[in-house]
Amino acid sequence: MKTLYGIQYLRGFAALAVVLFHAAERTGSHFRIGAAGVDVFFVISGFIMWTMSERRPVTPLRFLLDRLQRIAPSYWIVTSIMIAGGLAGLFPNMKLTAGHVLGSLFFIPVRSPSNGEIWPVLVQGWTLNFEMFFYVIFAATLLLPRRLQLASMAAIFLAFVLAGNIFNPQSSLFITYTQPIILEFVAGAVLGRLWLAGRTPGAGLGLALAIAALSGFAAIELIGLDFNEVTCAPLAVALVLGVVSLERSGKLPNIPLLTYLGNSSYSIYLWHTLAISVVIKMVASTQMPYDVATFLGVISGTLLGICAYEAVEKPLRNLLRNLSWQRSRPSPA
Repeated sequence: MKTLYGIQYLRGFAALAVVLFHAAERTGSHFRIGAAGVDVFFVISGFIMWTMSERRPVTPLRFLLDRLQRIAPSYWIVTSIMIAGGLAGLFPNMKLTAGHVLGSLFFIPVRSPSNGEIWPVLVQGWTLNFEMFFYVIFAATLLLPRRLQLASMAAIFLAFVLAGNIFNPQSSLFITYTQPIILEFVAGAVLGRLWLAGRTPGAGLGLALAIAALSGFAAIELIGLDFNEVTCAPLAVALVLGVVSLERSGKLPNIPLLTYLGNSSYSIYLWHTLAISVVIKMVASTQMPYDVATFLGVISGTLLGICAYEAVEKPLRNLLRNLSWQRSRPSPA
């Protein structure tokens, strides 16, 4: 597939927003809107899965295996580091149980024994629970004719959200998968369909959408508007639509640094909290201003993610791709 630079830029900026959110949170500062990077990620995920499945059709099983191969190895490594650190006493507030560890490793929402939240051992892995749910539903719709896939997926996700509102489920599994945030994946798939059909707005409207979305996110942070799916989802959709519209019009140049940040965004997202934790421990006994500590946390978290991308994610991806290729080769006979 042709690289969509705008999507890569958004992935990079969304990852950095989440890093800034966590760094500010840990240093006592405030950057609540950074968490909206997750909303942008979910819309992008729906967009990419829809366009990818159109241009490179696969079976449901192959799709799931490809996704698992892409997502799981790096996540399992970081989660294992967290577990080892917890067992070694490096995270005094972390409590580990077999059920929580297994749920974390296999993308099953389970309440954390540390704080009662529905979080895995690696806290930011909660988004991967949603991703895997989306992949399973998406894979199931691949069994249908293409013309029915999007409507079927939308109906399924909407049914889950409605069921959550009607039945008020108490189990971690159903609380998670009935949240309105899952509709962001569907919105992303709709944008993917518009992109493939060449029905995105022109450059002027695309720029206006992107500016309006960024202004909306800024208003949430500066004015204190409600921070939830109702406010963030439309802004995330408008931002992605605006950027891909600019892409369609040829107004987005290839900026290698931003493209690289997009490529490394998954590793940055997974690994950054480890570096932030180290920075917090180092500055705890100093009188360092919050802003400086936050800045150091962002830089260290981003750099650790980039190093992990080069040293862990890329080699693992190449290794698994080569193994899959070797298994798929016909025998010499």
